[in-house]
Amino acid sequence: SPSLTTLKSLAQALNVPMTAFFRRFEEYRPVVHTRAGDGVETEREGTRAGHHYNLLGHLGATGNGVTVEPYLITLSEESDRFPTFQHEGTEFIFMLEGEVEYRHGNQVFALKPGDTLFFDADAPHGPEELTSLPARYLSVISYPQSG
Repeated sequence: SPSLTTLKSLAQALNVPMTAFFRRFEEYRPVVHTRAGDGVETEREGTRAGHHYNLLGHLGATGNGVTVEPYLITLSEESDRFPTFQHEGTEFIFMLEGEVEYRHGNQVFALKPGDTLFFDADAPHGPEELTSLPARYLSVISYPQSG
């Protein structure tokens, strides 16, 4: 716990205002708590029949210029087999259950529980072959906030 004199000296040495040491404590940090089963069922643009999206939270106006959307996606027997999506930003997938052949551009990846895929979402992507159903995976999409 430095004294005010010490903080003033440090601020002068670093050429920053003394308030810079306290900014992180004053800033609002958003948080979203979603209880199990309470995710909002939603449809994303380009969603195909039988793809169930549960939005688990949304941090849009964080001040860092990035929007983040985590989804729990469930694919079943009724799900379309060959959907591809394209959108801005990056996407991270973590397989929870089942197996899928997942396309990204010209490549296809066999995803099993515990596998991950992290990619530029502007390339055509999506589950191409549903190998073992039901398939569930966590998808986290991040993209720049529109101004």
